[in-house]
Amino acid sequence: MTLPADWDAWRDRVDLAAYDERWAALERPHGEADLVASYAPRAVLDGGCGTGRVAIELARRGIAVLGVDADPDMVAAARAKAPELTWVEGDLADLDRPERFDVVVLAGNVVPYATRRAELVAACARHLVPGGRLVAGFQLQEGWPDLADYDGWCAAAGLEPAERFATWERDPWAGGDYAVSVSVRAGS
Repeated sequence: MTLPADWDAWRDRVDLAAYDERWAALERPHGEADLVASYAPRAVLDGGCGTGRVAIELARRGIAVLGVDADPDMVAAARAKAPELTWVEGDLADLDRPERFDVVVLAGNVVPYATRRAELVAACARHLVPGGRLVAGFQLQEGWPDLADYDGWCAAAGLEPAERFATWERDPWAGGDYAVSVSVRAGS
C-alpha cells in the first residue's frame, strides 16, 4: 500500500502523542462522532481512523465500529488505546470486508490524502447498507480535490447527495475552505 507524498510530509512533522493531546485539549473534541451518532447507526466504518479518536468515541456510545488506516503507526496507536476494537491496516481503496455499515465516516482530510480517490469512495460505498451514509469532511485548498470532484466520485459509486455542512457541528454550507458532505447509498 502506498501513502501519498503529502501524507509522508505531514507525518514527518507530527508526533502522534502531541497529535492526540491537541484533540484532547479541545472544548468539543467529538464533533465528528456527534454528527455520525445523530444518524443512529448500529455499525460504523471509520475510514482513515488515525489514532482512533472518532472510532473509540463511537464505541463508547455503544456503536459497533471498525477502524481502517493505511498508516501502520496510526493503527498501532489506535490498537494500543482500544485493543478490544477491530483495527485494520490497509488502503481503503482496496477494502473488501464482509461487513456492511450504516455509516462510513472519513474525517480529517482522508479524501485529499488518498492516492486513489475515486476507488476509495467506491470502496466506501460498497461497504454501506442500502440507505447508508458516507460522511466525509475535508479541507478545500489548491491542489486538493474540490467538491465537484468529490461529488462526481460519489455519483459514480451510486451515492446521492443528502446534506453539506461547513463544520461537523452542522453549520450551514455557504462556501469556504472546509466542507462536510453526507451522501446516501441508493436503495433506501
